[in-house]
Amino acid sequence: MVKELQVEGVFLENCYFYIDSHSKSGFIIDPGAQAGLILETVIRNGWNIEKILLTHGHFDHFGAAVQLKERLGTPIYIFPSDAPYLTNPDLNLSGNYPNPVIVSHYEELYDNEIIRLKSNSGFYLKVIHTPGHTPGSVTFWSPEEKIAFVGDLLYQHGPGLTNFPGGNRKELERSIVDKILTLPDDTLLLSGHSSPISVADERNLLL
Repeated sequence: MVKELQVEGVFLENCYFYIDSHSKSGFIIDPGAQAGLILETVIRNGWNIEKILLTHGHFDHFGAAVQLKERLGTPIYIFPSDAPYLTNPDLNLSGNYPNPVIVSHYEELYDNEIIRLKSNSGFYLKVIHTPGHTPGSVTFWSPEEKIAFVGDLLYQHGPGLTNFPGGNRKELERSIVDKILTLPDDTLLLSGHSSPISVADERNLLL
């Protein structure tokens, strides 16, 4: 089960819950802001959050992560190439605003890693390293549910931005073509700042 929750700090951003409906356990993906609202949603639904997963290291995707980690006792995971972003406000872009955001304690995840629930090993996400927006941008893919959480790699209207520290247009385009558009056509792409779009429709838009 996927639930989208729009949260707003400096920017409006899509935070996602990926929850096993049987065990009510699951993951939070990209908690960008409004930790109280996210926590309220978790408590109201009786969910057990096992991991906080970050698609990349920009603050509008992890602004609420530390508060949630403290309240839920849940570890934060990021790809190693983006780990420096968590502790550097200039890289994570929060340095441009009054309240810089830093995450000091985190775990690392890796390309092709399978992230499983402890309570249900059949419920999982696969990590796909999709650099370009940042060096360590990743996509979390569920073949079973036919969904992929793509962060800011791409949007309903086209490719993501590359004009931030570590951005690389050629890498981003390669990630989209080689790793996203090769997923099954009916896979739904869930991005950080737009509505969902299928792989088939995104391919028609881009190619």
